[in-house]
Amino acid sequence: MSEFKNVTVVREANVYFDGKVTSRTVEFDDGTKKTLGFMMAGEYSFDTAAAEVMEMLGGEMDVLLPESSDWKTVKAGESFNVPANAKFDLVVKAFADYCCSYIEK
Repeated sequence: MSEFKNVTVVREANVYFDGKVTSRTVEFDDGTKKTLGFMMAGEYSFDTAAAEVMEMLGGEMDVLLPESSDWKTVKAGESFNVPANAKFDLVVKAFADYCCSYIEK
């Protein structure tokens, strides 16, 4: 899906790591949320509250998921899942354009 229809976009940006990671929250009528974001080159660690599906729209990143000792490269058109209440690490070598879907249970 290349566009979302009938949504609310939160005007204020989510800004992390001194502005190297930014996103905007998209809210759907059914209460679900996604963020559309961009990461500049760097190394990042994130914590989750809800489970997440991270879809790469452009660029690529190396991901170290919870309970794994192997890094995985994720490129445009690919995605990965992160469980709720977890920590994961990323290495972005050039840039990463992404969509994060939050899975509430």
